[in-house]
Amino acid sequence: MARPNSANAPVSILSFAGDLPNICSLAGLLCAVLAIYYAVLENFSAAMIGLIWAVFFDWSDGIIARHLKGRNDKQREFGGQLDSLIDIVSFSICPSIILLSYGHFSPWFLPGAFIIVATGVLRLSYFNVFGLVDKSTYMGLALDNNIIILVFAFLFNGLISHMAFSIFIYILLMMLAAMNVAPIKTPKFAGRWYYALIAYTVILSTIFGWQLMHAG
Repeated sequence: MARPNSANAPVSILSFAGDLPNICSLAGLLCAVLAIYYAVLENFSAAMIGLIWAVFFDWSDGIIARHLKGRNDKQREFGGQLDSLIDIVSFSICPSIILLSYGHFSPWFLPGAFIIVATGVLRLSYFNVFGLVDKSTYMGLALDNNIIILVFAFLFNGLISHMAFSIFIYILLMMLAAMNVAPIKTPKFAGRWYYALIAYTVILSTIFGWQLMHAG
C-alpha cells in the first residue's frame, strides 16, 4: 500500500496561529476590531489609538517574518494571505466605519464608505498579483498611509464644528482612496522609517490617551 505523501498531508488551520509573525498580524487585527468598536460608540480618540497600533503591528509582522529563521514556504504563503485579509479589515472596513459613525450613519456617507472599501480591495488584489514595482516602490498609495494620515487629521477633531470636520474627513478619505488606485509610484517606507513609526505611534497614543483622560 502506498504511503501518504507527507508534503501533501492536511495541515491544521490553527497550527499557523502559533507562528510569531501571524501572532503579530492577529494583534493588529485585534487593534482594528477595537477601533471599529470605539468608532461605533463615537469614541474617536480610542478608535485612533487602535488604528495607529494596527499600523504598527502591520509593519512589525513583516519585519519579524524576514528575520525569523526556519519558516517554510507554506508558512510564508499563509502569512502573506493572512496579512492581506487583515489589511482589508484594518485599512478599508475600519476607516469606512469611522466615516459612517462620524457622519451619524447618514445615507450621504454610504457612497464614501463603499468607495473606501472598494478601492481598498482593488488595491490589495492588484498588489497580490503584481507586487511591488521594484524593491522600494508601490504602484499607488499604500493603504497603511491612509491610516497614518487619518489619525493625524483627528488630532484636530473638535477645533471646528462637527459638520465641518465631517466634510473635511469625507474629502480627505476620498482623496486618499483615489491615490490608492491611481497610476502613480509611491515609496515603500522601510528601514529607519520603522523607528519613526514607533515614535509616531507612541506620541499619538499619548495625545489621544490624554484626550480620553480629560474627556467630559
